Amino acid sequence: MKNRNNVLTTLLFVVALALTLNIQAAPRPDGGPASLANDRVSASPDGENRPVITIHSTDNVTRGKIGSFVLNMKPLIFGGMYVNFSLSGSAVAGVDYIQPLSPAYIVQSGYGTILVQTLPDPRGSANRQSYSVVVTLEPGAGYALGIPNSATMWIKP
Repeated sequence: MKNRNNVLTTLLFVVALALTLNIQAAPRPDGGPASLANDRVSASPDGENRPVITIHSTDNVTRGKIGSFVLNMKPLIFGGMYVNFSLSGSAVAGVDYIQPLSPAYIVQSGYGTILVQTLPDPRGSANRQSYSVVVTLEPGAGYALGIPNSATMWIKP
């Protein structure tokens, strides 16, 4: 029985240590209680806690292929959430890619994707230029924007 107790104690110690290393407390400038540096919940002016949404690009994409942006929501909320976004960059919607529609949906697991279908280059093979697609998250009800709130993908020839 002693051996099982040691295993349980060791396991609890390792879990507690992992959680402690993951939480980075930072003192508040006003002298109040310490806050978490990686706290991913944002308080709205009315005191409501909202999940924080961030975005990143998976990689650059070759013409004719599908590129993607990944949305991440922390903490998770029951049922998922719609997130507004806008597109910009040097690529032209309808010429270089098919414009995805806003809003995007983040599923209950906390992740969502924005897929960008690229098109063949109508400018001809002599033009070997890359074009950028920038997705910027827009404010909306029920969530806050985290950092990064914008991501870039390059459409390669």
